Amino acid sequence: MPKTIRFLTGITPSGTPHLGNFMGSIRPSVAASRNAGVESFYFLADYHALIKCQEPERVHRSTLEIAASWLAAGLDPQQVTFYRQSDIPEIPELHWLLTCVTGKGLLNRAHAYKAAQDKNQEAGRDLDDGVSAGLFMYPVLMAADILMFNAHKVPVGRDQIQHIEMARDMAASFNHLYGEHFTLPEAAVEDNVALLLGLDGRKMSKSYDNTIPLFSTREQLRKLIGSIVTDSRAPGEPKQVEGSALFQIYQAFATPEETAAMRRAYADGIAWGDAKQMLFERIDREIAPMRARYDDLMAHPEKVEAALQIGAKRARAIAAPFLQRLRAAVGLRGLSAVAPPAPATQKTSKAALPAFKQYREADGKFYFKLVAADGRLLLQSTGFDAPRDAGQSIARLQKEAGALQALAPLLTPVDGVPASEVEAALLALAAAQE
Repeated sequence: MPKTIRFLTGITPSGTPHLGNFMGSIRPSVAASRNAGVESFYFLADYHALIKCQEPERVHRSTLEIAASWLAAGLDPQQVTFYRQSDIPEIPELHWLLTCVTGKGLLNRAHAYKAAQDKNQEAGRDLDDGVSAGLFMYPVLMAADILMFNAHKVPVGRDQIQHIEMARDMAASFNHLYGEHFTLPEAAVEDNVALLLGLDGRKMSKSYDNTIPLFSTREQLRKLIGSIVTDSRAPGEPKQVEGSALFQIYQAFATPEETAAMRRAYADGIAWGDAKQMLFERIDREIAPMRARYDDLMAHPEKVEAALQIGAKRARAIAAPFLQRLRAAVGLRGLSAVAPPAPATQKTSKAALPAFKQYREADGKFYFKLVAADGRLLLQSTGFDAPRDAGQSIARLQKEAGALQALAPLLTPVDGVPASEVEAALLALAAAQE
């Protein structure tokens, strides 16, 4: 593994950042950006925002608010590469190059696309009603974001693991056809991300309209905290910390000692009004210095723009020459230019073999797929409860004649891939093991 690890994080500018965004993403990411041996890339995914939002002013305003929030929280544009996606024209060009090596069948299985189709089916509408090509191609653009900078690690929640796996598939397909150009990225799963409860006790989310904006004024912050839902226990009655949104939010900001003190106060029957005042003071103590910086940045957007241009310059210094290399690799070069060497993957029979890939999805189940030497998906499994079960099925497919038919209930055929091609791939694997 390289001495310097590249981490890449995308932030979609949609809406105003709230306390949940700060605790779950901004604060830990800013802290991680200061680690030695880490090269951090943070970008505002404004192209992605256009998939869901067609309100130009909202996209523009949200881009400013989110960039200002990250800078106010301590992200240093001199120490990291902080840029706006749309400032890097090489990204959409790479998106097209990847589109040309990506099978439609792969994109058909993207969670967001399948969810949209399932929703339409339940409503009795055409399966693709309201589905834009942008939504369908979203995984390819995300892959371009990641592969443009050959990121080693991409911090994501479990619901995004599939996109990283798809990016790996696209990178492998390109590498097979044109030589080793892309690092295969890995998902850095964020299982310990703090998920704050909102004003109504549910997860803090804009979709629930229960958020506390990160940089509310002091007066707004006090008012919103005062509206947090609590139970009917009176002053003097012991109160439960389990399930208490107020306590959970306090714990996210407080030190262990402060949390222990609040826990004792709950047991001693603190009045809800006093507990809310303590929460307000604790949050405001941390947020107030950042709020001052944020207000200054919002009043002077040219400062935010300058920071983003520093990042754009740094990002393009990597992206521009890399894209030229990729252009040459696929044949888009001057007619007098010398062709690059043939891909090493075409020289060995080992590289020309199909391969099984086993992985875990967001539903907690284990899956495998059979991928052709050129990266095309040949076969997809259904979900298994244990990785051992998936592994045993793979072993049978590789070794046993007739296993493809015997395991048919556990397998999902791929559109446009005949059974004969799958059988040929399995025979090639079996022959290579002899």
